[in-house]
Amino acid sequence: MRFVIITGLSGAGKSQAIRCLEDLGYFCVDNLPATLIPKFADACSQTDGKIDKIALVIDIRGGKFFDDLFESLKYFNDQGFKYEILFLDANDETLIKRFKESRRKHPLAPDGRILNGITMERNRLKEVKDRANNIIDTTKLSTRELRDKLTAIYSEEGQIENELMVTVLSFGFKYGIPVDSDLVFDVRFLPNPFYIPELKPFSGNDKPVKDYVFSFEETNIFTDKLLDMVTFLFPHYLKEGKRQLIISIGCTGGRHRSVSIANETYQRLQNCGYKVNIDHRDIHEDINKGGVKL
Repeated sequence: MRFVIITGLSGAGKSQAIRCLEDLGYFCVDNLPATLIPKFADACSQTDGKIDKIALVIDIRGGKFFDDLFESLKYFNDQGFKYEILFLDANDETLIKRFKESRRKHPLAPDGRILNGITMERNRLKEVKDRANNIIDTTKLSTRELRDKLTAIYSEEGQIENELMVTVLSFGFKYGIPVDSDLVFDVRFLPNPFYIPELKPFSGNDKPVKDYVFSFEETNIFTDKLLDMVTFLFPHYLKEGKRQLIISIGCTGGRHRSVSIANETYQRLQNCGYKVNIDHRDIHEDINKGGVKL
């Protein structure tokens, strides 16, 4: 039986997530009091396999009942009952915008500033986020993109017990570190193609930029060491029950160095037979903000 607990920040996409999992054949319950989770799980386990995929949304709306979540998880651990925690997150600016657009009130600040409610919620959710198997940052995701990520993790194909789904993500530090990162690597120590006029308009997806970035010995040494470390870590993450890993590689703007190295890392992992995705979060940000003119 696959048991998924969906939690995270209010406004981060939990409603879309549970609808997606319902479409994937999960038996879904929204806002079940955490204290009832053990009884609910026991009941499902007695259905002779008729209910073998379950998803529950447990979040701050449960009030004082939310604090019972950790006691329920302790019961699962004591009984040897397997479960997964999916945590949905987004940055403050995006959450505030979503609340204002929907005219919803934040559950922890119904009559006050939305930001105060978000801050309190982050503090209360810190421990459960630290224990999450999968963290998805929905800040820049469309509903379709969120569904694609969830389908990749929780569809039948995503249930292979001995397989880790890896995402190599490039980003720009000036736009913030991706909140769903598991490993973060800073490549700002490398020479920056941004300051070379003939390379500035291009990105790390273009051969001239890649050739420049990898013309330096330190780039190749760094990439070799990165691959050596992450491939060492993969089986240990699997042993601890982790099924998704986000490897974030950042430079200043997320357009040149990080993209080149992320692409190389992705290609090498793929050649080794790992299940891996590539995502360039900030590759167009400088263009959108007028920083690079084509």
